[in-house]
Amino acid sequence: MRGVTVLLCSVGLVAACTTSKHTTDQSTTTLAPSATMQTDDQAKADAIMKIVNDYKNEAHLKAVIVRVTQDGKNLVTAATGESMTGVPATVDMHFRNGAVAISYVSTLLLELVDEHKLSLDDKLAKYLPNIPHADEVTLGQLAQMTSGYHDFVIGNQAFGEELLKNPYKAWTTDEQLSYALDKPLWYPPGTNWDYAHTNYVLLGLVLSKVTGKSLADALQEKVLGPLGLKNTKPNLTAEIPQPVLHAFSGERRALFGSPPGLYEESTYWNPSWTLSQGAIETSNIYDLEASAVAVGTGKLLTPQSYKLMTSPDLRGKTTAIPGCVNCRPMTEAATYGLGVWISGDWLLQNPLFFGYAAVNAYLPKHKIGIAVAVTYEPEAFGPDGSYTNGGQSISSMIGAYLAPDDPPPTNSSHN
Repeated sequence: MRGVTVLLCSVGLVAACTTSKHTTDQSTTTLAPSATMQTDDQAKADAIMKIVNDYKNEAHLKAVIVRVTQDGKNLVTAATGESMTGVPATVDMHFRNGAVAISYVSTLLLELVDEHKLSLDDKLAKYLPNIPHADEVTLGQLAQMTSGYHDFVIGNQAFGEELLKNPYKAWTTDEQLSYALDKPLWYPPGTNWDYAHTNYVLLGLVLSKVTGKSLADALQEKVLGPLGLKNTKPNLTAEIPQPVLHAFSGERRALFGSPPGLYEESTYWNPSWTLSQGAIETSNIYDLEASAVAVGTGKLLTPQSYKLMTSPDLRGKTTAIPGCVNCRPMTEAATYGLGVWISGDWLLQNPLFFGYAAVNAYLPKHKIGIAVAVTYEPEAFGPDGSYTNGGQSISSMIGAYLAPDDPPPTNSSHN
Protein backbone atom coordinates (compact mmCIF):
# COMPACT_ATOMS: atom_id res chain seq x y z
CA MET A 1 0.00 0.00 0.00
CA ARG A 2 2.41 2.66 -1.21
CA GLY A 3 -0.25 5.32 -0.75
CA VAL A 4 -0.24 4.69 2.98
CA THR A 5 3.52 4.94 3.34
CA VAL A 6 3.46 8.64 2.51
CA LEU A 7 0.66 9.72 4.82
CA LEU A 8 0.66 11.96 7.88
CA CYS A 9 4.21 11.55 9.05
CA SER A 10 6.07 12.18 5.81
CA VAL A 11 8.86 10.59 7.79
CA GLY A 12 11.59 11.94 5.60
CA LEU A 13 12.87 15.17 4.16
CA VAL A 14 13.01 15.81 0.45
CA ALA A 15 16.35 16.19 -1.50
CA ALA A 16 9.56 14.64 7.10
CA CYS A 17 8.37 31.80 19.19
CA THR A 18 7.43 35.22 19.01
CA THR A 19 3.96 35.40 17.61
CA SER A 20 3.90 36.72 14.05
CA LYS A 21 1.68 39.74 13.59
CA HIS A 22 -0.61 39.77 10.59
CA THR A 23 0.36 43.10 9.12
CA THR A 24 -2.21 44.94 7.10
CA ASP A 25 -0.08 47.72 5.66
CA GLN A 26 1.97 45.59 3.30
CA SER A 27 1.97 46.07 -0.45
CA THR A 28 -0.03 43.66 -2.59
CA THR A 29 1.11 42.72 -6.08
CA THR A 30 -0.48 40.56 -8.74
CA LEU A 31 2.02 37.86 -9.64
CA ALA A 32 -0.04 35.73 -11.95
CA PRO A 33 -3.65 34.59 -12.23
CA SER A 34 -4.90 33.44 -8.82
CA ALA A 35 -1.87 34.84 -6.97
CA THR A 36 -1.66 37.39 -4.14
CA MET A 37 1.45 38.59 -2.31
CA GLN A 38 2.42 40.64 0.74
CA THR A 39 6.03 41.65 1.29
CA ASP A 40 8.45 43.95 3.06
CA ASP A 41 11.25 43.15 0.60
CA GLN A 42 10.19 43.11 -3.04
CA ALA A 43 13.45 41.76 -4.48
CA LYS A 44 13.55 38.77 -2.15
CA ALA A 45 9.82 38.22 -2.55
CA ASP A 46 10.18 38.09 -6.33
CA ALA A 47 13.04 35.60 -6.08
CA ILE A 48 11.10 33.41 -3.65
CA MET A 49 7.98 33.48 -5.80
CA LYS A 50 9.99 32.48 -8.86
CA ILE A 51 11.09 29.40 -6.90
CA VAL A 52 7.47 28.75 -5.90
CA ASN A 53 5.95 29.18 -9.34
CA ASP A 54 8.67 27.27 -11.20
CA TYR A 55 8.33 24.29 -8.89
CA LYS A 56 4.53 24.53 -8.84
CA ASN A 57 4.51 24.03 -12.59
CA GLU A 58 7.21 21.36 -12.57
CA ALA A 59 5.61 19.25 -9.81
CA HIS A 60 1.96 19.69 -10.85
CA LEU A 61 0.87 21.54 -7.73
CA LYS A 62 -2.66 22.91 -7.69
CA ALA A 63 -2.07 25.56 -5.02
CA VAL A 64 0.83 26.89 -2.97
CA ILE A 65 0.53 29.11 0.09
CA VAL A 66 3.83 30.36 1.46
CA ARG A 67 5.09 32.63 4.22
CA VAL A 68 8.77 33.42 4.79
CA THR A 69 10.23 35.65 7.50
CA GLN A 70 13.71 36.61 8.64
CA ASP A 71 14.38 38.09 12.06
CA GLY A 72 10.71 39.04 12.32
CA LYS A 73 10.58 40.70 8.91
CA ASN A 74 7.99 39.45 6.41
CA LEU A 75 9.87 38.55 3.24
CA VAL A 76 6.79 37.18 1.54
CA THR A 77 3.32 35.93 2.35
CA ALA A 78 1.60 34.72 -0.79
CA ALA A 79 -0.85 32.32 -2.38
CA THR A 80 -0.82 31.10 -5.95
CA GLY A 81 -2.96 28.63 -7.85
CA GLU A 82 -6.48 27.44 -7.12
CA SER A 83 -8.20 25.96 -4.11
CA MET A 84 -10.92 24.64 -6.41
CA THR A 85 -11.42 25.17 -10.12
CA GLY A 86 -12.10 28.87 -10.55
CA VAL A 87 -11.50 29.61 -6.84
CA PRO A 88 -8.13 31.24 -6.18
CA ALA A 89 -6.06 30.14 -3.20
CA THR A 90 -5.65 32.93 -0.61
CA VAL A 91 -3.28 33.45 2.29
CA ASP A 92 -6.05 33.24 4.91
CA MET A 93 -7.19 29.73 3.92
CA HIS A 94 -7.20 26.93 6.51
CA PHE A 95 -5.82 23.41 6.05
CA ARG A 96 -4.82 20.39 8.15
CA ASN A 97 -1.46 20.80 9.87
CA GLY A 98 -0.86 17.08 10.59
CA ALA A 99 2.53 16.36 12.14
CA VAL A 100 3.14 20.03 12.96
CA ALA A 101 1.04 19.29 16.06
CA ILE A 102 3.65 16.75 17.17
CA SER A 103 5.96 19.65 17.99
CA TYR A 104 3.18 21.16 20.13
CA VAL A 105 2.78 17.88 22.02
CA SER A 106 6.52 17.60 22.64
CA THR A 107 6.59 21.25 23.76
CA LEU A 108 3.82 20.52 26.28
CA LEU A 109 5.74 17.46 27.50
CA LEU A 110 8.91 19.49 28.03
CA GLU A 111 7.02 22.31 29.75
CA LEU A 112 5.76 19.75 32.27
CA VAL A 113 9.34 18.51 32.69
CA ASP A 114 10.44 22.10 33.37
CA GLU A 115 7.65 22.38 35.96
CA HIS A 116 8.81 19.11 37.62
CA LYS A 117 5.42 17.49 37.03
CA LEU A 118 6.97 14.52 35.23
CA SER A 119 10.34 13.30 33.99
CA LEU A 120 11.51 12.06 30.62
CA ASP A 121 12.91 9.08 32.53
CA ASP A 122 9.49 8.14 33.90
CA LYS A 123 8.36 4.74 32.73
CA LEU A 124 5.11 4.66 30.77
CA ALA A 125 3.83 2.20 33.37
CA LYS A 126 3.63 5.03 35.91
CA TYR A 127 0.75 6.49 33.91
CA LEU A 128 -0.56 3.70 31.65
CA PRO A 129 0.29 0.44 33.41
CA ASN A 130 -1.90 -1.72 31.16
CA ILE A 131 -0.07 -0.86 27.93
CA PRO A 132 2.23 -3.66 26.72
CA HIS A 133 5.92 -3.03 27.53
CA ALA A 134 4.97 0.03 29.61
CA ASP A 135 7.47 -1.01 32.28
CA GLU A 136 10.28 -0.92 29.70
CA VAL A 137 9.54 2.31 27.80
CA THR A 138 10.17 5.85 29.08
CA LEU A 139 8.37 9.08 28.16
CA GLY A 140 11.57 10.40 26.60
CA GLN A 141 11.78 7.35 24.35
CA LEU A 142 8.21 7.92 23.22
CA ALA A 143 9.01 11.56 22.41
CA GLN A 144 12.16 10.66 20.46
CA MET A 145 10.53 7.61 18.83
CA THR A 146 13.07 5.17 20.22
CA SER A 147 10.52 3.09 22.13
CA GLY A 148 10.47 0.21 19.65
CA TYR A 149 6.69 0.26 19.28
CA HIS A 150 5.31 -0.52 15.83
CA ASP A 151 3.56 2.19 13.87
CA PHE A 152 -0.13 1.67 13.22
CA VAL A 153 0.15 3.70 9.98
CA ILE A 154 3.30 3.21 7.92
CA GLY A 155 4.03 -0.34 6.87
CA ASN A 156 0.73 -1.58 8.32
CA GLN A 157 -1.21 -3.00 5.39
CA ALA A 158 -4.32 -3.92 7.35
CA PHE A 159 -4.65 -0.39 8.69
CA GLY A 160 -3.90 1.13 5.30
CA GLU A 161 -6.58 -0.89 3.56
CA GLU A 162 -9.18 0.01 6.16
CA LEU A 163 -8.20 3.69 6.02
CA LEU A 164 -8.36 4.03 2.25
CA LYS A 165 -11.48 1.89 1.85
CA ASN A 166 -13.33 4.18 4.24
CA PRO A 167 -11.64 7.59 4.47
CA TYR A 168 -14.71 9.01 6.24
CA LYS A 169 -14.38 6.61 9.21
CA ALA A 170 -14.16 8.15 12.69
CA TRP A 171 -11.32 6.37 14.48
CA THR A 172 -11.02 5.91 18.25
CA THR A 173 -7.78 5.80 20.21
CA ASP A 174 -8.34 2.14 21.02
CA GLU A 175 -8.73 1.37 17.31
CA GLN A 176 -5.49 3.19 16.48
CA LEU A 177 -3.50 1.36 19.13
CA SER A 178 -5.03 -2.02 18.31
CA TYR A 179 -3.03 -2.07 15.07
CA ALA A 180 0.31 -1.65 16.89
CA LEU A 181 0.39 -2.81 20.50
CA ASP A 182 -0.25 -6.48 19.82
CA LYS A 183 3.16 -6.77 18.13
CA PRO A 184 6.58 -7.35 19.76
CA LEU A 185 8.88 -4.35 20.02
CA TRP A 186 11.18 -3.83 17.05
CA TYR A 187 14.17 -3.53 19.39
CA PRO A 188 14.94 -2.99 23.11
CA PRO A 189 13.73 0.52 24.03
CA GLY A 190 16.34 3.22 23.52
CA THR A 191 18.60 1.18 21.26
CA ASN A 192 17.30 2.20 17.81
CA TRP A 193 14.71 4.43 16.11
CA ASP A 194 11.53 4.07 14.08
CA TYR A 195 8.90 6.63 13.20
CA ALA A 196 5.66 5.56 14.87
CA HIS A 197 2.53 7.62 15.39
CA THR A 198 1.86 5.16 18.20
CA ASN A 199 4.39 6.99 20.39
CA TYR A 200 2.53 10.28 20.27
CA VAL A 201 -0.89 8.73 20.75
CA LEU A 202 0.44 7.20 23.97
CA LEU A 203 2.09 10.50 24.97
CA GLY A 204 -1.20 12.28 24.44
CA LEU A 205 -2.88 9.95 26.92
CA VAL A 206 -0.11 10.55 29.45
CA LEU A 207 -0.23 14.33 29.12
CA SER A 208 -3.98 14.37 29.55
CA LYS A 209 -3.64 12.29 32.72
CA VAL A 210 -0.87 14.48 34.17
CA THR A 211 -2.61 17.78 33.45
CA GLY A 212 -6.06 16.54 34.40
CA LYS A 213 -7.41 18.09 31.21
CA SER A 214 -8.22 16.92 27.73
CA LEU A 215 -5.16 17.11 25.51
CA ALA A 216 -6.89 19.79 23.43
CA ASP A 217 -7.44 21.97 26.52
CA ALA A 218 -3.91 21.39 27.81
CA LEU A 219 -2.38 22.32 24.45
CA GLN A 220 -4.54 25.43 24.22
CA GLU A 221 -3.65 26.56 27.73
CA LYS A 222 0.08 25.89 27.64
CA VAL A 223 1.11 26.04 23.96
CA LEU A 224 -1.34 27.44 21.42
CA GLY A 225 -2.64 30.24 23.67
CA PRO A 226 0.74 31.51 24.89
CA LEU A 227 2.03 31.52 21.30
CA GLY A 228 -1.01 33.41 20.02
CA LEU A 229 -1.89 30.70 17.47
CA LYS A 230 -5.49 31.82 17.11
CA ASN A 231 -6.04 30.02 13.81
CA THR A 232 -4.90 26.61 15.04
CA LYS A 233 -7.87 24.58 16.27
CA PRO A 234 -8.39 20.93 17.26
CA ASN A 235 -11.20 18.99 15.63
CA LEU A 236 -11.86 15.25 15.49
CA THR A 237 -14.34 15.71 12.68
CA ALA A 238 -13.69 16.47 9.02
CA GLU A 239 -14.68 20.12 9.48
CA ILE A 240 -12.23 22.84 8.42
CA PRO A 241 -12.91 26.52 9.26
CA GLN A 242 -13.67 28.87 6.39
CA PRO A 243 -12.03 29.87 4.17
CA VAL A 244 -10.84 26.38 3.21
CA LEU A 245 -7.91 25.28 1.08
CA HIS A 246 -9.43 22.30 -0.73
CA ALA A 247 -7.42 19.16 -1.39
CA PHE A 248 -7.66 16.45 -4.05
CA SER A 249 -6.03 13.03 -4.04
CA GLY A 250 -5.06 10.10 -6.21
CA GLU A 251 -4.01 7.98 -3.21
CA ARG A 252 -6.68 5.33 -3.75
CA ARG A 253 -5.57 4.38 -7.28
CA ALA A 254 -3.78 1.17 -6.24
CA LEU A 255 -6.48 0.17 -3.76
CA PHE A 256 -9.18 -0.01 -6.41
CA GLY A 257 -6.97 -0.95 -9.33
CA SER A 258 -8.30 2.22 -10.89
CA PRO A 259 -6.99 3.88 -14.03
CA PRO A 260 -4.13 6.30 -13.32
CA GLY A 261 -6.55 9.18 -13.71
CA LEU A 262 -8.48 8.57 -10.44
CA TYR A 263 -8.54 11.94 -8.68
CA GLU A 264 -11.05 12.83 -6.00
CA GLU A 265 -11.90 15.54 -3.51
CA SER A 266 -10.23 14.64 -0.19
CA THR A 267 -10.75 17.84 1.79
CA TYR A 268 -13.33 16.28 4.08
CA TRP A 269 -11.86 12.83 4.53
CA ASN A 270 -11.83 12.19 8.28
CA PRO A 271 -8.46 12.93 10.00
CA SER A 272 -9.29 11.16 13.29
CA TRP A 273 -6.80 8.35 12.58
CA THR A 274 -3.76 10.60 12.51
CA LEU A 275 -2.63 11.54 16.02
CA SER A 276 -3.78 11.85 19.62
CA GLN A 277 -7.32 13.10 20.05
CA GLY A 278 -6.86 16.77 20.87
CA ALA A 279 -3.78 17.16 18.65
CA ILE A 280 -5.60 16.72 15.33
CA GLU A 281 -5.78 20.28 14.09
CA THR A 282 -6.40 22.76 11.32
CA SER A 283 -4.31 25.89 10.89
CA ASN A 284 -3.24 28.55 8.40
CA ILE A 285 0.03 29.78 6.94
CA TYR A 286 0.50 32.53 9.55
CA ASP A 287 0.30 30.11 12.47
CA LEU A 288 2.49 27.58 10.67
CA GLU A 289 5.27 30.13 10.30
CA ALA A 290 4.78 31.50 13.82
CA SER A 291 5.09 28.04 15.33
CA ALA A 292 8.20 27.30 13.24
CA VAL A 293 9.82 30.31 14.90
CA ALA A 294 8.39 29.47 18.33
CA VAL A 295 9.54 25.86 18.36
CA GLY A 296 12.78 26.75 16.62
CA THR A 297 13.71 29.25 19.34
CA GLY A 298 12.37 27.26 22.29
CA LYS A 299 10.17 30.18 23.28
CA LEU A 300 8.22 28.25 25.91
CA LEU A 301 11.07 26.07 27.19
CA THR A 302 14.05 26.34 29.49
CA PRO A 303 17.43 26.26 27.72
CA GLN A 304 17.95 22.72 29.00
CA SER A 305 14.67 21.43 27.56
CA TYR A 306 15.23 23.27 24.27
CA LYS A 307 18.64 21.61 24.00
CA LEU A 308 17.02 18.20 24.56
CA MET A 309 14.35 18.87 21.92
CA THR A 310 16.87 19.89 19.27
CA SER A 311 19.73 17.52 20.07
CA PRO A 312 21.07 15.51 17.11
CA ASP A 313 22.47 12.87 19.47
CA LEU A 314 20.88 9.99 17.54
CA ARG A 315 23.19 10.52 14.57
CA GLY A 316 25.33 7.46 14.01
CA LYS A 317 23.49 5.42 16.66
CA THR A 318 20.57 3.89 14.74
CA THR A 319 20.29 1.33 11.95
CA ALA A 320 17.87 -0.23 9.50
CA ILE A 321 16.08 -3.40 10.64
CA PRO A 322 14.75 -5.99 8.17
CA GLY A 323 10.99 -5.70 7.92
CA CYS A 324 10.83 -2.30 9.63
CA VAL A 325 10.22 0.29 6.93
CA ASN A 326 10.59 3.13 9.46
CA CYS A 327 13.85 1.99 11.09
CA ARG A 328 16.82 3.86 9.68
CA PRO A 329 20.16 5.50 10.39
CA MET A 330 19.96 9.06 11.66
CA THR A 331 22.14 11.33 9.52
CA GLU A 332 23.13 14.95 9.03
CA ALA A 333 20.28 15.21 6.53
CA ALA A 334 17.60 13.80 8.81
CA THR A 335 17.75 13.26 12.56
CA TYR A 336 14.83 13.14 14.97
CA GLY A 337 14.95 15.18 18.16
CA LEU A 338 12.01 15.35 20.58
CA GLY A 339 9.08 16.00 18.27
CA VAL A 340 11.05 17.81 15.57
CA TRP A 341 13.19 16.87 12.59
CA ILE A 342 16.74 18.24 12.51
CA SER A 343 18.03 18.60 8.96
CA GLY A 344 21.50 20.09 8.96
CA ASP A 345 20.91 23.10 11.20
CA TRP A 346 17.23 23.43 10.23
CA LEU A 347 14.38 22.42 12.56
CA LEU A 348 11.13 21.35 10.93
CA GLN A 349 7.98 19.29 10.58
CA ASN A 350 6.60 18.14 7.22
CA PRO A 351 3.09 16.59 7.13
CA LEU A 352 1.82 14.77 4.04
CA PHE A 353 -1.59 13.07 3.86
CA PHE A 354 -4.95 13.05 2.09
CA GLY A 355 -3.76 15.34 -0.71
CA TYR A 356 -2.32 17.97 1.62
CA ALA A 357 1.37 18.60 2.21
CA ALA A 358 3.18 21.25 4.19
CA VAL A 359 6.37 22.16 6.00
CA ASN A 360 7.29 24.62 8.69
CA ALA A 361 11.00 25.14 9.17
CA TYR A 362 13.34 27.40 11.11
CA LEU A 363 17.07 28.11 10.87
CA PRO A 364 18.26 29.54 14.22
CA LYS A 365 21.57 30.80 12.80
CA HIS A 366 19.87 33.22 10.39
CA LYS A 367 16.45 33.48 12.12
CA ILE A 368 14.69 32.31 8.95
CA GLY A 369 11.15 30.94 9.26
CA ILE A 370 9.49 29.16 6.33
CA ALA A 371 5.96 27.80 6.05
CA VAL A 372 4.57 26.21 2.89
CA ALA A 373 1.27 24.44 2.25
CA VAL A 374 0.45 22.77 -1.08
CA THR A 375 -2.20 20.76 -2.87
CA TYR A 376 -1.89 18.67 -6.03
CA GLU A 377 -3.05 18.28 -9.62
CA PRO A 378 -3.87 14.76 -10.92
CA GLU A 379 -0.48 14.40 -12.63
CA ALA A 380 1.35 14.64 -9.27
CA PHE A 381 0.18 11.16 -8.25
CA GLY A 382 1.78 7.98 -9.52
CA PRO A 383 -0.23 5.01 -10.85
CA ASP A 384 -0.06 3.51 -7.34
CA GLY A 385 -1.23 6.75 -5.72
CA SER A 386 2.18 7.75 -4.40
CA TYR A 387 3.31 11.38 -4.26
CA THR A 388 5.98 13.50 -2.61
CA ASN A 389 5.93 16.49 -0.28
CA GLY A 390 6.02 19.46 -2.62
CA GLY A 391 6.02 21.84 0.34
CA GLN A 392 9.28 20.31 1.55
CA SER A 393 10.90 20.73 -1.85
CA ILE A 394 9.88 24.38 -2.06
CA SER A 395 11.04 25.04 1.50
CA SER A 396 14.43 23.48 0.79
CA MET A 397 14.94 25.63 -2.29
CA ILE A 398 13.90 28.79 -0.45
CA GLY A 399 16.23 27.87 2.40
CA ALA A 400 19.13 27.37 0.02
CA TYR A 401 18.43 30.77 -1.57
CA LEU A 402 18.23 32.66 1.73
CA ALA A 403 21.05 30.79 3.52
CA PRO A 404 23.51 29.59 0.85
CA ASP A 405 26.10 29.02 3.58
CA ASP A 406 23.74 26.76 5.54
CA PRO A 407 21.20 25.22 3.13
CA PRO A 408 18.91 22.34 4.07
CA PRO A 409 20.58 19.02 3.14
CA THR A 410 19.08 17.44 0.02
CA ASN A 411 20.76 14.04 -0.10
CA SER A 412 18.28 12.14 2.06
CA SER A 413 15.95 9.32 1.01
CA HIS A 414 12.63 8.72 2.71
CA ASN A 415 9.34 6.85 2.61
